[in-house]
Amino acid sequence: MRGFPGVVKGLLDPLNNKPKFKKKYRNKHFKALLNPNDGKLAALVVVSDGNVDVESIKNTPEENIKKKNAGWNAKLETTTPIFLDIAMGRLSIIGIVVKVLTRKVKLRGIRKLLKLLNMFEMLSEDQEKTV
Repeated sequence: MRGFPGVVKGLLDPLNNKPKFKKKYRNKHFKALLNPNDGKLAALVVVSDGNVDVESIKNTPEENIKKKNAGWNAKLETTTPIFLDIAMGRLSIIGIVVKVLTRKVKLRGIRKLLKLLNMFEMLSEDQEKTV
């Protein structure tokens, strides 16, 4: 996998080895589409029975990333640098709300996206413990 989806997969893959993640998400099923406006590929994060996987989807034509075709429950659309800030924990929930209000971030399915943010927080907690 290459491009933005490859980066997201690299960030989220360690969760598949974490018992805390497997326990918390063992009965959860959702798909979140992460679409960078400035890229050619979108990442579809699939959480199913305590496992996380990332699929790559071309974001042009726009029909490819429609809910009906991609089957997502949540969608986050912004630029690649803002995605990386969110994933690395450099942008708080309040920071994300400010970006939404200034229309730099587009959200759909907020409750599912909060679960995805929680997954990124699990990763950053482990990084803080090792430092």
